[in-house]
Amino acid sequence: MQKQLILLSLAFGTGLAACAQQTPVAGRVISQEDFINAAESTVNGVVSVKSFVTPRQQQYRGNGGYDPFFDDPMFQYFFGVPSQPRRQQPRQQEEPEQRQAGLGSGVIISDDGYIVTNNHVIDGAERLEVTLNDNRNFTATIVGADPVTDLALIKIDAPNLHVIPMGNSEDLHVGEWVLAVGNPFGFTSTVTSGIVSAKARNISTTTQSPSSGGIEAYIQTDAAVNRGNSGGALVNLSGELVGINTAIYSQTGTYAGCSFAIPTSIVQKVVGDLKQFGTVQRAFLGISFVELSPEFIAKEGLKGVTRGIYVAEVQDRTAAKEAGLVKGDVITHINGAEVVSTGSLQEVLARCSPGDRIRITYVRDGKTANVDVTLRNRDGKTSVTTPETAMGILGATFEKASDELLEKLEISRGVQVSITDNSGRFHEAGISDGFIITSVNNMKVSKPEDIEKIFDAIRALPAGEEKVMFISGYYPTGKAKYYAVDLN
Repeated sequence: MQKQLILLSLAFGTGLAACAQQTPVAGRVISQEDFINAAESTVNGVVSVKSFVTPRQQQYRGNGGYDPFFDDPMFQYFFGVPSQPRRQQPRQQEEPEQRQAGLGSGVIISDDGYIVTNNHVIDGAERLEVTLNDNRNFTATIVGADPVTDLALIKIDAPNLHVIPMGNSEDLHVGEWVLAVGNPFGFTSTVTSGIVSAKARNISTTTQSPSSGGIEAYIQTDAAVNRGNSGGALVNLSGELVGINTAIYSQTGTYAGCSFAIPTSIVQKVVGDLKQFGTVQRAFLGISFVELSPEFIAKEGLKGVTRGIYVAEVQDRTAAKEAGLVKGDVITHINGAEVVSTGSLQEVLARCSPGDRIRITYVRDGKTANVDVTLRNRDGKTSVTTPETAMGILGATFEKASDELLEKLEISRGVQVSITDNSGRFHEAGISDGFIITSVNNMKVSKPEDIEKIFDAIRALPAGEEKVMFISGYYPTGKAKYYAVDLN
């Protein structure tokens, strides 16, 4: 059976009995009390996150077609999407009730209710319910989400919460003891232990599997993690958060010895940007690259270097172009941190923002050189990036159609469009002011939020899939019209 990378939300306990009563670590002795204290100080800072959707929207993606993802357990999100009826549609006459679609974990990072979790835990949810370790329930709102790092920031209205202090993942050592805290299989407040197996792990490169297109610079551990642990805490023996548990690598869909967490060096940057700007301020170097290997070094005849990132292409209007990097250079360090793999390069850049100035150390023709350069965003600028919203991209605002208008057109529901930007996708598609949308991709819409959720679902489709809004509706004159709005 082929191994699969599976996104997390759970963790199974290995217990502390496997630990020696006293073990020397990094010049000091740790004991069972260290594990107990770390567990007791963090378990109340981890919450259960339940997502709810309507069955219709759960089984059908933005393109209106059936999504077999929900029937394939090997590709179910690791927060435990329940089994779905195969190709069963809700009755059109009924308004299906919301039901639980997934269960994951989250970590309280501020006493006023901010919680970090995985993007795949909250993705597509119509409602989020957070349960604290003392069984109190709260409805959560989404502050922001970042599919690239698979992180999300949510908030509940609750004061004086138990916070897990933020630790520095850069201080972790391979072989160091860590604890995973989460809700595996719905078993709340579960703690497991393990060691750090590797750092800056890029799963796609290591396994030769297709890249997800996101940032992969994981902390690899052997702490037992299972479905339901996604978004949970990885903590050190001081009770500090060092990572957010996210994925496992497994043949069966359950824990098989390799679990992966997003390091706090990335978490702090992403969460801070989501809170301040609503979107991540992501810096780009502007190169295509290859990891060095003995075979590649021999093939290219490289001199004076055995580890690093080989520059295969330099893109225009980028930091790399400004720095004077050329094809054939080998980057070995950024800001003094060794860069030897895809994961280590991604981790360094993920901590940076456009406008940040970095020092690049590289080898050219066997000679080492340094250059300082200012990083830019995807558009080649250093300015703040604003969130991509439905209203901004579509160039329109939406409001629920009035009862009088619905009655006049003899329709039961609809959302009326006001064009705000002649360069937006709606105007390009030919949609005019006043149009009443009744369905998008065969899904009925009755309020502006319906448009936004379908838009977000389409935009989140993997690269290569058709991203189109097929819109049906009427003008106030009664004329029916159909439009295709390209979101690629």
